[in-house]
Amino acid sequence: MSEEKNTLTNAAGVPIPSNEVSRSAGKYGPLLLEDYTLLEKMAHFNRERIPERVVHAVGSGAYGTFTVTDDITHLTKAKLFSEVGKETEMFVRFSTVAKSKGGSDIYRDIRGFAMKFYTEDGNWDLVGNNTPIFFVRDPMKFMDFIRSQKENPQQNWRQDEMWWDFWSLVPESIHQVLWLMGDRGAPMGWRHMNGYGSHTFSFIDADNQRTWVKFHFKTDQGNKFFTEEQWMHLQGLEPRWATKDLYQAIDEGNYPSWTLHIQTMTEEQAKSFPWNPFDLTKVWPHADYPLQRVGRFELNRNPENFFAEVEQAAFSPGNIVPGISWSPDRMLQARIMSYADTHRHRLGVNYDTIPVNTAHAAKVNAPYRDGLMRVDGNNGSRTNYHPTHHDYPKADESIIPPPSPLEGMADRVELDENDHADQARLFYKMLDEDEKKRLVKNIAGSLGKCMDIIQKHQIALFREVDEDLANRVSTAMGSVQKPKIDPKPGTV
Repeated sequence: MSEEKNTLTNAAGVPIPSNEVSRSAGKYGPLLLEDYTLLEKMAHFNRERIPERVVHAVGSGAYGTFTVTDDITHLTKAKLFSEVGKETEMFVRFSTVAKSKGGSDIYRDIRGFAMKFYTEDGNWDLVGNNTPIFFVRDPMKFMDFIRSQKENPQQNWRQDEMWWDFWSLVPESIHQVLWLMGDRGAPMGWRHMNGYGSHTFSFIDADNQRTWVKFHFKTDQGNKFFTEEQWMHLQGLEPRWATKDLYQAIDEGNYPSWTLHIQTMTEEQAKSFPWNPFDLTKVWPHADYPLQRVGRFELNRNPENFFAEVEQAAFSPGNIVPGISWSPDRMLQARIMSYADTHRHRLGVNYDTIPVNTAHAAKVNAPYRDGLMRVDGNNGSRTNYHPTHHDYPKADESIIPPPSPLEGMADRVELDENDHADQARLFYKMLDEDEKKRLVKNIAGSLGKCMDIIQKHQIALFREVDEDLANRVSTAMGSVQKPKIDPKPGTV
């Protein structure tokens, strides 16, 4: 038997005569419109770039396996936790938040920590960050927060004054600001940082009883951080240091891993919690709600093609499986819609049929039809409406969650508790002296570039946290040189 030729073809599978020379009317003549090989190659090239993620544009990912190490079947009926030793395939994407494609992946920023578990009941997407909290707790502020982290609309570069302008007028951000500006804001790559579900979620047990839960993924490699000087220097030499570090570690068989712990809170305990238990700017103190080990995941396989598997990976907090559910966390409620919506914009309405996003063990029996790039059979000849006398998949009423603990009439009610500084104060007091010095230096180096009125508002917020913090930052800013070009003050 002759060996099969490795022949280059066009998109229709037809062999092409040349991939280097266009067809022309003679050596010096114009090109021919009939050169379909050239036309197809150019047309595809013109469309190779899809819209980038508005946030989390810079990132990398890998495949792995989650293994249950401890029994939590008394808390949840989710099948991936059904027995000790059970393994579930998964895909994880790490990212930075603010920079656009082409940016560095080691600069000071929050990191995305998105996990897709290919369970037998469908995909569970846990879309979190490397911090257990966030800057805002109401989604109405989220879009403005992200714009404050992006380029100035006139000058088109990122500027310290923009984010401090926003933070100084949003007191609830103070807790996350201290996390970001301290050591935790510059992790040494993806392998040396923790991951968190961040939001409050819920477990549903076999008796349909609810327990509130938070997810913590602790790095088994140990937490390591860059100093301000280190990451600034290194991103000029290798702006994709974190991506390279992860890929090479897996390629060499040095598989990184994380241990999953949970915190749980009963509905009764939630009523007496000193803060809103669903407030994304707050943590649950470990002393009162200790970490419970659940399992461990290991990343052990690099993608074969970055675009197909990492760039097209799509995660949504709306993807939960029976035994896991949401909470009244306002930010989580908004993300249930917004994540899937942005994937439909970037990748098309059938993004879930892209291999990296397709369920592995579960049979997908969705009612959706048609749309761009529908290539999976489109549910064949099955009736495309319901109810019907014809054969049609049935809903599973056994997985209806217990009623939500809702209160009051629908209205725009602000979460206006005056508790913004409480946990930020606890966080600052937890830091040792060296950590405090680095935190102050990082804040002063950035805030010191801003207008006086922004500095005044932000220092007032720091003073609510701790007098020592405010005084240190004020003193340290005295030596900071403001840039020659500041953004327009607008209406600040």
